[in-house]
Amino acid sequence: MRLHGDREPRQAKVGMAGGASCRSGADNEVWSYGPEVFEICKKYMQFREELRPYTRKLMKEAHEKGTPVMRTLFFEFPDDSMCWEIEEQYVYGDKYLCCPVLSEGQTQTAVYLPKLADGKQWQRLWSEDVYDGGTYITVASPLHEMPVFIRS
Repeated sequence: MRLHGDREPRQAKVGMAGGASCRSGADNEVWSYGPEVFEICKKYMQFREELRPYTRKLMKEAHEKGTPVMRTLFFEFPDDSMCWEIEEQYVYGDKYLCCPVLSEGQTQTAVYLPKLADGKQWQRLWSEDVYDGGTYITVASPLHEMPVFIRS
């Protein structure tokens, strides 16, 4: 897992040619942000490793069929008219509904759960909470846990 970006404070310029003007910022490793953020990053890196077989399956489908790995809701649920309106959420493959937190300080997120066939439900990742599809819910979205739901 790599964190990309530019972090303050920037390094002083060294020399006058070549890469002298390429001054990366402060340390950017997952442990560089302190113990609280490190534990959050570690949790998601471990989850990424658990998803490795699933991700390989998605990459194979992408290669063979052109199926996107990260999917808009309307791609996965074309008959659910609400899915054509949602822009912030996405589905990772056909199983994980991801609801990114996009505002600093946000602690709750309004989530649309698409309709599922055959009475299936959505289960919140890392929780026993289950929900019917075809409805909006508001869920806690603390810094340490992005709202993610699994198609049951």
